[in-house]
Amino acid sequence: MPATRFEVVATYTTLTGREAEVLENLRALAQASREEPGNVRYEYFQGVEDDSRIVILETYHTPGDFEAHRQTPHFQRIGAETIIPLLQSRTVSTFESPLD
Repeated sequence: MPATRFEVVATYTTLTGREAEVLENLRALAQASREEPGNVRYEYFQGVEDDSRIVILETYHTPGDFEAHRQTPHFQRIGAETIIPLLQSRTVSTFESPLD
């Protein structure tokens, strides 16, 4: 096991009026993603000042585990095909964090 974990921070801005639909689908995606063997954490948050802004925090054991996540049927169906078309913008940043 590596001495670091692989962290992902995704920031979404939904299309106007699509917030509830994105959150409903994100709930299903998070639940399925948490069951993946390489997933350590999958959390998401909706902005208070701007409810169209959603931040997702994901932790995986390795970068390969994140890539495997992106290839899963649930990510393809819920994330790529359903959620992403409902977004005005999307950024995904990756980081390494030391194991404590």
